[in-house]
Amino acid sequence: MKRILIIEDEQVIVEVEKDYLEASGFAVETAASGDIGLKKALEEEYDLIILDLMLPKTDGFEICRQVRQVKNIPILMISAKKEDVDKIRGLGLGADDYMTKPFSVAELVARVKAHLARYNRLTTDNRMRQQDEIRIRGIRIDKMSRKVFVNETEVPLTSKEYDLLLFLALHPNRVFSKDELFEKIWGLDALGDNATVTVHISKLREKIEADPSKPQYIETIWGVGYRLNL
Repeated sequence: MKRILIIEDEQVIVEVEKDYLEASGFAVETAASGDIGLKKALEEEYDLIILDLMLPKTDGFEICRQVRQVKNIPILMISAKKEDVDKIRGLGLGADDYMTKPFSVAELVARVKAHLARYNRLTTDNRMRQQDEIRIRGIRIDKMSRKVFVNETEVPLTSKEYDLLLFLALHPNRVFSKDELFEKIWGLDALGDNATVTVHISKLREKIEADPSKPQYIETIWGVGYRLNL
């Protein structure tokens, strides 16, 4: 049975969410303050966290930041705030989703199920890191030869294009900012700025996407960065 932690200080909301999730077959635990929620999230094992943004003691942003440093489980952030800046910040810290109050609890349950299914695929994909090749739908990355195939046809990539694609493929469904990608791929040897990332993402799309204007693999998360979708 999948275990879910709800970190929320509004008791009425907690009870409704808990009832719906338990009726859907999940084991649910709750925490009414940020400090307790953070402690439980770090010390115990859960499959998904539903995290309110505004909490006593420790806010949701800080909880998300600390949890994401050590765990890769799905985090669904909840907030009464409608400002895009909060959504962008939450996703940038590693939240997988963001819902604004009020919302349908049935939709919440549907999103929980969707994120757990995606995480299961992610876990399976992570095991491929130990293998000689990575497959993501029509893409095959041969790590030994540093070759990439799309629908079994080899596509020529530059060294940095390959490194960028491999890095994203090893961390599927996770959003990386341009600064993070620039640091990871180009590091101290780089002479340009993070506009280099934009150019390389564009070149990659031209080579691996059926329609680069409507990418199915490398998605732009506006105001945040990029992620490779499974």
